[in-house]
Amino acid sequence: MTVHETDAVVVGGGPAGLFAVFQCGMVKVRCHVVDALEAAGGQLSALYPEKPIYDIPGHPSILAADLIDRLTEQAAPFQPVYHQGTRVVSLAREADGRWRCALSDGAAILARVVIIAAGGGAFGPNRPPLDGLAEYEGRGVFYLVRRREDFRGKRVVIAGGGDSAVDWAISLAEVAARVMVVHRRAKFRAAPESEERLKQLAATGAIDLVVPYQLHGLEGDGGRLSAVVVATLEGETRRLDADVLLPFYGLSSDLGPIADWGLAMDGGLISVDPATCAASAPGVFAIGDICTYPGKLKLILAGFAEAARAAHSAHDVVHPGEALHFEHSTTSGVPGTK
Repeated sequence: MTVHETDAVVVGGGPAGLFAVFQCGMVKVRCHVVDALEAAGGQLSALYPEKPIYDIPGHPSILAADLIDRLTEQAAPFQPVYHQGTRVVSLAREADGRWRCALSDGAAILARVVIIAAGGGAFGPNRPPLDGLAEYEGRGVFYLVRRREDFRGKRVVIAGGGDSAVDWAISLAEVAARVMVVHRRAKFRAAPESEERLKQLAATGAIDLVVPYQLHGLEGDGGRLSAVVVATLEGETRRLDADVLLPFYGLSSDLGPIADWGLAMDGGLISVDPATCAASAPGVFAIGDICTYPGKLKLILAGFAEAARAAHSAHDVVHPGEALHFEHSTTSGVPGTK
C-alpha cells in the first residue's frame, strides 16, 4: 500500500477546497487534495463551466471554468498533490494523533489536519424514467453543458423548469439551430428576470415553449437521437425532432462515507465552530457548502472566508507552539514566487 504523508488533506477540489490550499500554503501547511471527480473544480467544472458567476469580488462576471483555472494557478506555488477520481473511504485517528485517510484506490494519506470541502458530497443527475435512456447517454442525452459550442447547429430539447433549464435555453438559443423547452406547466421556477427573458425569446420564435408537456419517450438508432416524444397529463403525445436532450431535473447528492466519520451533524451537514471552522473531532475542519453554523451563507465567497479561517486554525495544529504572525499578502508576498 502506498502511504503519503503531508500536513493537511483537503477533501474536495471545488472553489473552497482550492482556495484552502492557497491559504494553507501561506501559513506553511502542505496539502494533498482528494476529489471524486476527474478534474479540479467540483460542481463548477462538472456542471456549468461556461456559465458566468456574478458574485466573485473583483469580477463583475467570470466563467466558472475560468474561476477554477485562476484558483488552481493561485494554489500552484505551494505544489499541492492532487488525487483526482478518488475518494476518502474512511478516516481513522492514529496513535500519534495524525489522521489516516484511506483512499478508494487503495492508498492512504497521513496528516495532522483534514479540511472537508466536499460541497454536498458525491452527486449525480436525477434521470427521467425513459425506456432505453442509457443507450443515448453521452451521445444524444446529456445532463450538463461543458461547452456551448458542442451544441452549435443542433436541435436541442431542454426538459425542466428551474434555473438551469431556463438559463441554458437562453444561452443555447444563440448557437443551436432550434431550442425547445419542455415543462409540465407554463410557470417556471427560475429567477423572474430569466423567465421573462425566456418568454421574450419565445415570443420572437427564438425558443419553442412546449408546455404543458413532460418527457414520454426517445427515438433514434444506435445511440443517436432523432426525436423526443412528449405527452400531456391526459396522454396526448407530440414528437419533437431533436439531436440532443438535456434533462435538467436537478441533482441527487450523497455524503457517502463522510456521514460515517463520527462528526457532529446538523441536517446532513457538518456542524462547525464559525470562529475556526473546526468540526467536532480534533484537527478536522469543514468549509463550503458541507458545513453549517448559525448565519451560514451558501455562497462561494463565504467558502473562501471559511478556507482562510480553517487554514489559520490548521497552522496551530501542524505547528503547535509556533506563533503565527499574520501579514497581509501585499507585505509577505507568496512564498516561493519571489
